[in-house]
Amino acid sequence: MKKRMLALLLCACTALATLVGCQNAGDIESGAAEQDFPVKIGEVTIDSKPEGVAVLSPNIADIILALGYEIDLKARSAECTQSDLQVLPEVTVDDASKMKELGVTLAFTDEEPSEEQLSALNGAGITVLTLEPATSRSEFTTLYTQVGSALEGGSTGYQKGEKTAENIFTTLDDITRIIPNSDVPYTAVYITDLQGSVATGDTFVDVLLSSAGFINGMKGETGGKTEVSALISSNPAYIFCPTGLLEQLQKTDGFKDMDAVKQNHVFEIDPQLMELQGRSVISAVSQMAGFAHPELTESTGSSESSTSSSSASSENSSSTSSESSESSESSESSESSSSSSSQSSSSQSSSSTSSESSSSTSVAAGTELKLGDSGDAVLKMQERLDELGYMFTHYSGTFDDGTEQAVKDFQLKNGYYTTGVANEQLLNLLYSDNAVAAN
Repeated sequence: MKKRMLALLLCACTALATLVGCQNAGDIESGAAEQDFPVKIGEVTIDSKPEGVAVLSPNIADIILALGYEIDLKARSAECTQSDLQVLPEVTVDDASKMKELGVTLAFTDEEPSEEQLSALNGAGITVLTLEPATSRSEFTTLYTQVGSALEGGSTGYQKGEKTAENIFTTLDDITRIIPNSDVPYTAVYITDLQGSVATGDTFVDVLLSSAGFINGMKGETGGKTEVSALISSNPAYIFCPTGLLEQLQKTDGFKDMDAVKQNHVFEIDPQLMELQGRSVISAVSQMAGFAHPELTESTGSSESSTSSSSASSENSSSTSSESSESSESSESSESSSSSSSQSSSSQSSSSTSSESSSSTSVAAGTELKLGDSGDAVLKMQERLDELGYMFTHYSGTFDDGTEQAVKDFQLKNGYYTTGVANEQLLNLLYSDNAVAAN
């Protein structure tokens, strides 16, 4: 009897251990889970892939777009102004019934709903996941794995989030590497008003400033605030601020006497680039680094200048040829006429060869290649990127993550914003002799 009781007890313990093991397997706190669902994110458990998602945070919306998971979205808040999301109906945290009608089973927020709001959402069958913006690199990666796991599972989504965050940091590090060395480090601050609101050392903007080659003048402060007197006395070499603040700085006592203001080292930047944590962080760093080091973007200008110069040269050549032709027609000397005819034939032959060469590398107007595209145009681009030393992954005509990274690296080295999208202008440069190789 005792042996039977002991056996039953052991079986019960084994069953309990198995159950606990299964529950823990979906917890992504220490890494990717063994299976996709159910998945535990913080204190929230998501039992299955969401049927529909509402995003009530512009920051999380930006991350979802970076992950390429926007197809799961059914609704957004008015604050989510990204152009790709404008077709979605607007909702608020108080619209539980409306979200339910839209098929929403998961809602992202970055502010904890009230108990009443949470109760209404849960009652409508909607799981709420509150995720605050990241303040460091490690938190940034964690945020991406959390969003990915919630949408596509603790294994698939987690790994996608981790890889996407890694790709973004790779691009930021690429920018940092090409910034010219300086014996005197540049200090910079990002301010949002004249009352002491700044990017302190415990904000993600501190990471962006560092990636752009600056030392944050407010790195020792916390909480996003400092005394105005301390900000002015820090006297950074560069000031970054939201659009519209420069004029106020130039007119306000104390601020107008700062070296950055007097030397025109104040750069206005779209505040969303500094606040949102999708791929917009790459644009933020590119713009800040380009402002301090305009030589980083000279490649684009040189290319355009070269094209313009070439065009002008062609026009001059055509004009000269025309004048020569008219002159030869009016000439009574058959020898001169023969010479002119020979020159004209040579000019036409040269023009024809040039035209054929141009058409073989020209790109159709309006062409745009991006993540997810496939076909001969993508393969041709990949082959050229590989030739220039930018491709580090296998390619077969599909615009995948590795190709996107190669395009970004090419954009970076050639003075373009690193969007990862290859448009007509970029492709024409890629196929030209002016393209800057990776090494």
